[in-house]
Amino acid sequence: MNKKAPTTVGEIMSRDCFRVSASTSVATLVAGLALHRLPGAPVVDDHDHLIGFISEQDVMGKLLDSAYHGGQPALVRELMRDEVLTVTPDKGIVDLAQEMLGNKPKIYPVVDEQRLMGIVTRRDILSAIASMRGNL
Repeated sequence: MNKKAPTTVGEIMSRDCFRVSASTSVATLVAGLALHRLPGAPVVDDHDHLIGFISEQDVMGKLLDSAYHGGQPALVRELMRDEVLTVTPDKGIVDLAQEMLGNKPKIYPVVDEQRLMGIVTRRDILSAIASMRGNL
């Protein structure tokens, strides 16, 4: 029996994804990114509403500075980006793949009315397209 290839982001997104709050320390963020092998994470409020995004690139300079000067690592709120490219669970995989050709995020938060539902990565999209083609 052939399994139907996924066609929407909701079918391939990671629902139980790593996320942080604005008050998370950069040290905790970095440890979580390493543990989950992610280049960035959504930032959410107490109700799981997406309020930003923070990436390894966003924190690298601050970590270098604190290592050199011996200062305290920052909090996520000080370094996160407020404007985030997001997708909805009903977005088509092919449509998102075409958008990814122009936009460069490696991770897209998946939201429904600003509530974080999960994340989808470039790797997820590549695997889904390969599955559609029957290459897996």
